Amino acid sequence: MDERNRVNPTRLDYDGPVKLYTIDHIPGAELEALGMVEGSVVQSKHIGRDLMAGLKTIVGGEIVGYTEMLTEARAIATARMARQAEALGADAVVNVRYSSSAIMESAAEVLAYGTAVRIK
Repeated sequence: MDERNRVNPTRLDYDGPVKLYTIDHIPGAELEALGMVEGSVVQSKHIGRDLMAGLKTIVGGEIVGYTEMLTEARAIATARMARQAEALGADAVVNVRYSSSAIMESAAEVLAYGTAVRIK
């Protein structure tokens, strides 16, 4: 994996210079929209974890391996989106949203997207 795209999977937040907001504006700030930015990743678990997850479906409960996989995928997608915003000279990304979809059995895509803005 490219070193710029490495993230600490135990952290759920992006700690770079670009601020991330789920709201569509920043109260009290005048914004210049720079464009849509996105980051995505397709992630899967190794076969051993997948077999254990299959067994877990029999007894029920949280499938921790998949929770960890999706947490890491969200962190990677968020970092990629924020780096795209940095490249545009953005101060923030507003209206941040996430989407996920199954690509194949035991593999999922996570997409983070929003609008890169410069604060005037």
